[in-house]
Amino acid sequence: MENYLLDWANLLLRWVHVITAIAWIGSSFYFVFLDSSLTPPVDDDLKRQGVSGELWAVHGGGFYHPVKFAVSPPQLPAHLHWFYWESYSTWLSGFALFTVLYLWNAGTYLIAPSVMAWTPAAAIAVALAFLVVFWLAYDTVCRLFGQRPHGDAIVGALVALLVVLAAWLACHWFAGRAAFLLVGAMLATSMSANVFFWIIPGQRTMVADIAAGRPVDPIHGKRGKQRSVHNTYFTLPVLFAMLSNHYSFTYSHPQNWLVLVLMMAAGAAIRQFFVLRHGFKLGRNAHPWPYALAGVVVVLGAIVWLRPAPAGEPPAMHSGAVDAGAVTLAGPVDYQKLQPVLAQRCYLCHGAQVQMKNVRLDSAQGVATHALAIYQQAVVLRAMPMNNATEITEAERGVIRQWYEGGARVN
Repeated sequence: MENYLLDWANLLLRWVHVITAIAWIGSSFYFVFLDSSLTPPVDDDLKRQGVSGELWAVHGGGFYHPVKFAVSPPQLPAHLHWFYWESYSTWLSGFALFTVLYLWNAGTYLIAPSVMAWTPAAAIAVALAFLVVFWLAYDTVCRLFGQRPHGDAIVGALVALLVVLAAWLACHWFAGRAAFLLVGAMLATSMSANVFFWIIPGQRTMVADIAAGRPVDPIHGKRGKQRSVHNTYFTLPVLFAMLSNHYSFTYSHPQNWLVLVLMMAAGAAIRQFFVLRHGFKLGRNAHPWPYALAGVVVVLGAIVWLRPAPAGEPPAMHSGAVDAGAVTLAGPVDYQKLQPVLAQRCYLCHGAQVQMKNVRLDSAQGVATHALAIYQQAVVLRAMPMNNATEITEAERGVIRQWYEGGARVN
């Protein structure tokens, strides 16, 4: 019953997390587009009010005319909309999902003994420290170099180095699937922390100064804008890290940390293309196609690099997989030959005592019901057993393959 309830919690939290993430990323992308597409106002009245940019747009059968005041409007409106709950809700739902799926079952999902054999408590502590330590290091870099000449380039280079270091450490300390997700959560935490500690407090200070009739210091807007831009470049790398846990060929590779770094770099380059293309349309910068090309080339290179081994060549193994040599048995494989493999490698999580994901494999009927999933997860995706905790061998995967391809009979 506990696993059943955890599965429901996982499903509902994942649903909420995706909904709130869409709201946050959507508003973030829109405002980046808006800033990149604003043009100097034409109307003299707008100029007198202090408008620094305007945009005309058509959507949903109507015309929109947003304007931007560089520092402050002539007066505060009666209703001012704030964008922050999208960020907070995304982080809270994501952390809750991470807790339910990874921290609650740290021994299963967070730890791979062949990578780092530590206790669940230690693994949980280090995983949580990842979120905090990266934010502190990133924030320190921004504080020290963000407002200096060429500060954006310096911050970008140093943050990139921090991400590479974090990816390397995570993939050498945690199970590959958890490592990828943890790096994504680390970046997402910094994104939400930017909103909580810098963007919103700066805006509150500006609003308070306007309400009190005090001069508004433009530094608050500059800092908020800088952190907002950082967030937009973090977005695609975070999305890849979050989605990758469904594709074991990425996180199970022997150099999985490099796979993660390359794909995140590709995402950042592609995001740069979309950020600059709006300026290109207005003649502000050159066409950003080199960024898109760089991102696509990296992705294509990864596809070639991670391609499956040719037939007859044993695949590269990671996270405790054991190469048992030959993977093909003579003659057909029936249920009697399959059952000992399932008993030794699968019953621990899918037997009488525990039914992870509501899957039970200690009966012929259960095996018949989940035959396709057994084949996909153990042979095609090589995602099960999780982190190869039960040390299934290549020969045993071969038994499953021959059984399934031979008709998956259980009688």
